[in-house]
Amino acid sequence: MADAEEPIEGEEELPRKKSKKGLIIGLILALILGGGGFFAVYSGLVLAPVAEGKSAKEEVATVVLDLPPVAYVELDPLVISLGRAASNKHLRFRASLEVDPKYLADVQALKPRVLDVLNSYLRAVEISDIEDPRALVSLRAQMARRIQLVTGEGRVRDLLIIEFVLN
Repeated sequence: MADAEEPIEGEEELPRKKSKKGLIIGLILALILGGGGFFAVYSGLVLAPVAEGKSAKEEVATVVLDLPPVAYVELDPLVISLGRAASNKHLRFRASLEVDPKYLADVQALKPRVLDVLNSYLRAVEISDIEDPRALVSLRAQMARRIQLVTGEGRVRDLLIIEFVLN
């Protein structure tokens, strides 16, 4: 009996390999079923809202929001000399102010003060900030805030830069 448990000389016992066939089939089925479930939910075959009368696309197309009343004040063009240190000698700047129509006359009356504030600010800004194209957003926000301080809160909604050219 002891002989049956001991391997015979010259014959080695080979370890039995486990089959990975079940794991591979399970993975493939999981991917197929997961993809099918995603497609069914994404395309609206499953868990889609019940449409009563109009479809969602038609409802979105019929909802149109009214634009608020708006008026624009065109500012005179500014030419600002940048000094000796700049590779570009001048900045040409044109802008418009977006205002509430009921304050249009007030803002037009304050136009010289607005131009003075813009001229003073642009002359004080570092040349590297003006030359950097990414800095325009920051410059615009700074100018808009200064204009709102001059004209009063709520009169000027936005500053629209029409021309900002270094030459």
